[in-house]
Amino acid sequence: MNGLFVLFLLIYLMTLIINLLIFFLVLTDYHLHNPMYFFLSNLALLDMSYSSVTGPRMLFDLVTKSQSIPIPACTAQVFFFLYFACSELLLLSAMSYDRYIAICRPLHYPQIMSLRVCSHIAVVIWVVAFIYAMVHTLCLLRLSFCGPNYIHNFFCDLPHLFQTTCTDPAINILLVFTMGGSVSLAAFLSTFLPYVRIFSTVLRIPSKAGKLKAFSTCTSHLTVVFIFYGSAIFIYLVPTSSNMFSMNKLFSVMYALINPLLNPLIYSLRNADLKAAFMRSLNPSKN
Repeated sequence: MNGLFVLFLLIYLMTLIINLLIFFLVLTDYHLHNPMYFFLSNLALLDMSYSSVTGPRMLFDLVTKSQSIPIPACTAQVFFFLYFACSELLLLSAMSYDRYIAICRPLHYPQIMSLRVCSHIAVVIWVVAFIYAMVHTLCLLRLSFCGPNYIHNFFCDLPHLFQTTCTDPAINILLVFTMGGSVSLAAFLSTFLPYVRIFSTVLRIPSKAGKLKAFSTCTSHLTVVFIFYGSAIFIYLVPTSSNMFSMNKLFSVMYALINPLLNPLIYSLRNADLKAAFMRSLNPSKN
């Protein structure tokens, strides 16, 4: 467990430092004051918050070798986990829309994606995610828990809580399929459908260099999207049979701790503007 504690501690600290750096660069460097980096700063803020919901508790459990968590603390963890996960889901779709306008309607981009519009989109995302998480949490309060109260995972999540309750969770499960399915489907379609038009527009660009430049602005976002959806699908859609518990726990760790670290790395390693902003922050006299 000591080895796992050191590993998870390093991952958590790196997640905080790198995301905080991106958030600071976007906030302070006027070269990055545009819609793309506005949404990226929101993603960095989400990733810091997201990993902080599960990371500290996971580290505490590894140190104390505890396998229990009070129901109120577990309920609070579920609320914030759903809140930030839903926010990131919706934010990824907003970033798809931003890329669609930038590539398919470049002449109207400054008017359509103004700072005011981006701010309104961000507010809608945070409000919708709050309502989504609150509804699930309030319905969770109707459940009572008995028996060992042991969750086969590193953090509290709805599917694992449903397995330990001694109350019929049919209403909660129905809510997951209806409300969760509706939000997920809407976010999925609004994330991937714009890329149909984006790809068709890029393929009509005559020069190879122009095509590569246009595609390069989307690859980081698409990579983050596929990692997010891939790990979520494995956790929530793959049946959790007894021989799949270890794999499910592995993907849960990736979903909760590793994804928030990978996201800023993917953007920062592939983004010349962020690298330039970082160098300017080290040499303020050259700004």
